[in-house]
Amino acid sequence: MKRLSIVIPAYNEERFIGTLLERIRAVDLTPHGLEKELIVVDDCSKDATSEIVMRYPDVVLCRHEKNGGKGRAVRTGIGRATGDYLMIQDADLEYEPLDYVPMVKALLSKQGDVVYGSRYTNGLFGSKHPQQSWPAYLGGRSLSIAGLLCTGRYLTDTVTALKLFPRQLLNEIDLQTTGFELDHEITSKVLARGRSIVEVPIQYFPRSREEGKKIGAKDWIRGLRTFWRYRRG
Repeated sequence: MKRLSIVIPAYNEERFIGTLLERIRAVDLTPHGLEKELIVVDDCSKDATSEIVMRYPDVVLCRHEKNGGKGRAVRTGIGRATGDYLMIQDADLEYEPLDYVPMVKALLSKQGDVVYGSRYTNGLFGSKHPQQSWPAYLGGRSLSIAGLLCTGRYLTDTVTALKLFPRQLLNEIDLQTTGFELDHEITSKVLARGRSIVEVPIQYFPRSREEGKKIGAKDWIRGLRTFWRYRRG
């Protein structure tokens, strides 16, 4: 039985983290020869995120004493992971853990070296989800274009919060960024190494800023800079 490490960066997610962990634990990957390792990295939350995670003895909890950003939290989780494969999953409920199954199938059947869960596989530009804000939608679409210009590869969803890798590949990459721009650093460096990324359609349930969404305009600018900076790896 091989192992899938699921890295969950979390910051002030007490409203969602318990439900998310229950949903992940309910996903059965044993028919695909995988057991799960759950790792939550609490990026110095001010709420009860860590206390809720500690109710689950089968979940590894890493805690940052100082808030360092989502990218730094993901890097902590990667360093702690022991699995053959690694999934990056946001701590909110925008993404459905049941979508691990088609992503795992795509990776194990060697459809690509890396698998991204895409929210926008309907046509060239994808479709805006009914509850998604226009700035979030247009920001994602424009970053796909930026990725194309910088890497030569068009991905419909570069900022997806469901990404699946062979863990060894991530260990070989020197990751440096600390915020949401880590998504673009990883994408650029994976492609620069000549590895292929395949996209699999996934479900998406957008949340608002009032519900805790954190990404903003400054992150879009950092994303553009990151694609350019790491366009050659």
